[in-house]
Amino acid sequence: MAAHAGAIALITGVSGQDGSYLAELLAAQGMQVYGLVRRKADTSNWRIQALLDSGRLSVIPGDVTDGGAVMRIMSQLRPRFVFNLAAQSFVHYSWDVPLATAEATGLGVLNVLEAVRQVRTDATGQAIRFYQASSSEMFGNAASEPQSENTPFHPRSPYGVAKVFGHHITVNYRESYELFAVSGILFNHESERRGLAFVTRKVTMAVALIKRGLQDKVALGNLDARRDWGYAPDYVRAMQLMLEQDEPRDFVIATGVSNTVRELCEAAFGEAGLDWQKHVEVDPAFMRPAELHILRGDSGMAQAMLGWEPEVSFGEMIRRMVAADIDRVDSGRHWEV
Repeated sequence: MAAHAGAIALITGVSGQDGSYLAELLAAQGMQVYGLVRRKADTSNWRIQALLDSGRLSVIPGDVTDGGAVMRIMSQLRPRFVFNLAAQSFVHYSWDVPLATAEATGLGVLNVLEAVRQVRTDATGQAIRFYQASSSEMFGNAASEPQSENTPFHPRSPYGVAKVFGHHITVNYRESYELFAVSGILFNHESERRGLAFVTRKVTMAVALIKRGLQDKVALGNLDARRDWGYAPDYVRAMQLMLEQDEPRDFVIATGVSNTVRELCEAAFGEAGLDWQKHVEVDPAFMRPAELHILRGDSGMAQAMLGWEPEVSFGEMIRRMVAADIDRVDSGRHWEV
């Protein structure tokens, strides 16, 4: 991997799961890392607090839905690398706030791309390289399995539709303006830093609370839904690898192995010596209006061209998440959501 010590990198959505891991990765390589952080009522930055305290990350208040602010920040920083991870990222919630989802997850991409197009180069005169966080949710109920770079999109949620817009506008800007702009079509990826609104972390936190006698049941939706779950730190490595290539190209990033929500429960409760069937309830309120049944990715092109492979298995990922949530419960760090 090329050395970029001193290069400026801008990450939108830096306080989220992927943003925090990516910031650590880039800072460890000596880059000057800046993160765009939306003002919110909850000001906790627990995922990135260590980076902030060490001075290896600087945050800038801003929102990708504000095109003028994005342009101003891009012009001032003139970064070498831009990673657009900002989004309204909760698929189920996107049915409740479809307009906000479209603005942040879809039009926000256009705002960042337009700023890149106009600023064009970093402070040293090198072309800015742009990464867009696309999603397997764009495939929806795909006609074939596994899904690859050639699989047609059929999104089944406002979130998926917004991601398709972000993906296609990235392709459009790449082809129309000769930008180095790529999209990583990432399948589900989880970690100890996942938000509680996501089913994997909802389950592992429930396991911790039930293990300690603080909760008895957890309500879930479709237990038969099947996803290709990988480990987030593995996936942020792929993000940077995409920007290190000679030519811009989109890649599917996935493990190629799928598991059901039921299997997730079996693994997570099993780690704590619990019988999941005694504690899991199915609640129709958590069913999606248009459910996806099977998502499984084919990352063969990424493995061949990027030299990327997932390193952490599904079982090991769940083990780490359960252990981290038990530690949170024991130490009273429930605010890490």
